[in-house]
Amino acid sequence: MRQLTYVRYEVLRTIRNRRFLIFSLIFPLILFYAIAGEHRHATTDGISFPLYFMAGMMTFGSMTAIVSSGGRIADERSIGWTRQLRITPLTTSTYFTAKLLTGYLMALFSIVILGLAGTTLGVRLDATEWLTMVGLMLAGLLPIAILGVMMGHLVKVDSLGPALGGITSLLSLLGGSFGPLANSGTLLTIVKFLPSYWIVQAGKSALGGGGWPAEGWIVIAVWTVVLVRATAVVYRRATARVR
Repeated sequence: MRQLTYVRYEVLRTIRNRRFLIFSLIFPLILFYAIAGEHRHATTDGISFPLYFMAGMMTFGSMTAIVSSGGRIADERSIGWTRQLRITPLTTSTYFTAKLLTGYLMALFSIVILGLAGTTLGVRLDATEWLTMVGLMLAGLLPIAILGVMMGHLVKVDSLGPALGGITSLLSLLGGSFGPLANSGTLLTIVKFLPSYWIVQAGKSALGGGGWPAEGWIVIAVWTVVLVRATAVVYRRATARVR
């Protein structure tokens, strides 16, 4: 099975999932208009509130979208589909690449829709700033995508929805998606260790065509390396149990 064919199958399967559409797109969109619409002339963290909250809702929506691959993996495990795939020409790398690509496509869809919504409330960025913001967000989503894959092999399908929902909501809250928790002090130092903080900061970092400081890239890189290794261990154990 060719990778593009499998990716297309995964995309169609995800779009048909009503829960995905509600929590990764409709819910963030409603929150954005309800809250940012009331504070369109305010400022937060040194930038306009609509820009800040747009980045926050992009973070929440895209994280929800990109971890959805974990739900599909858990579902396939529960019905024995993963085992059946091992006797097909589909390689393990193609399988995981397709899951990650699908997650990224859905996350990008959420980002674009919320970006268009932001322009209706006065968010104005030039082409370089838009590209910088979206690029930073996609980079910051890498450890979140890997986390979704790991959870798909670690948690049973009936428990995965609450687990992933709780994790993404907590990361969003601590990262500042719904508003900054702290502007200084120990709490700010702690939340800076979370990838969600830097994804939210992508809106501010993009102004003037800038980017994250080295600290942000280090946090994303460390989380990615740790989660890749943890996922490899979880995958080996999961596949060993079904042989």
